[in-house]
Amino acid sequence: MSVLEKTPPTAQPRPAPPREPRITDEYGRRVRVWELALRYLLLLGVLALTIGPFLWQLSTSLKGPTEDIFSSPPKFLPSDPTLHNYERVADTIPVWDYALNSLKVAAANVVTNCVGAALAGYALARLRYRGRRVATLVFILAMLVPVEGIIIAQFTTMRELGLNNTLVGVVLPGCVSALYVLLMRNAFLNLPYEIEEAAYVDGANVWQRFCRIALPSVKGTLAVVAIFAFMGAWDDFLWPLIVLSDPSKFTLTIGLNYLHGTFANDERLVAAGTIIAVAPLIALFACLQRYFFRGVGEGAVKG
Repeated sequence: MSVLEKTPPTAQPRPAPPREPRITDEYGRRVRVWELALRYLLLLGVLALTIGPFLWQLSTSLKGPTEDIFSSPPKFLPSDPTLHNYERVADTIPVWDYALNSLKVAAANVVTNCVGAALAGYALARLRYRGRRVATLVFILAMLVPVEGIIIAQFTTMRELGLNNTLVGVVLPGCVSALYVLLMRNAFLNLPYEIEEAAYVDGANVWQRFCRIALPSVKGTLAVVAIFAFMGAWDDFLWPLIVLSDPSKFTLTIGLNYLHGTFANDERLVAAGTIIAVAPLIALFACLQRYFFRGVGEGAVKG
């Protein structure tokens, strides 16, 4: 008998049983299936509450005059979509002139807040001078003052300066917000001091360190400030209503108020005007969203 015949065949290893897929969170901890399903249900509920009214307004703005918008059960999708309601809004009020005024105010508010908040935040975070903590406390206390409590003083100031009924008077009181200054301060505080110390050794002055080192490192927080400043100026209603009296200088929020008064029973016009007002905000966020989420972490409050 040969050697090959005497050698018993080697046993083949049994395949390992397939492992069940394991669901973990961002920290590597196991998550049960029912917990994951509950999380997604809650997220879907929040999503419906958040964008549901907007989608309903969009659907209403696309419905024709013969379609019942108060039907029961309500119909979400229009049977015959039309853009005629948007044309009627432009025929009813000078909506594009109002939108241009709002764009001027919002753009000026973004520029002044980004520049002013960046400069003030850098001074509070990186420069060493007497009274720096007191100045920071003043900005914190300024956030606690409600706008309604100082709006009469603001109106009197604008009247004394001769800026009533001007777009400059609309921009000036909110050109630098205390909230944005503190956001920029916290973002600058998160930067390591060693980088600026190396630049200082190389002969860089304060402006060079600010423009070439500090400011490029907090672009995300600047995007957050830009988005919030644009939204605040674009959606502001009370202050432009008080300071403006010439209809040719009205902002979009004031101009759309005429749709509620004159055409209170036509919800299609109101919905179309709402979509016109919201569209620039969606476009701005879509362009800056990648900087926005990064900037939220940059400007977080340090413990």
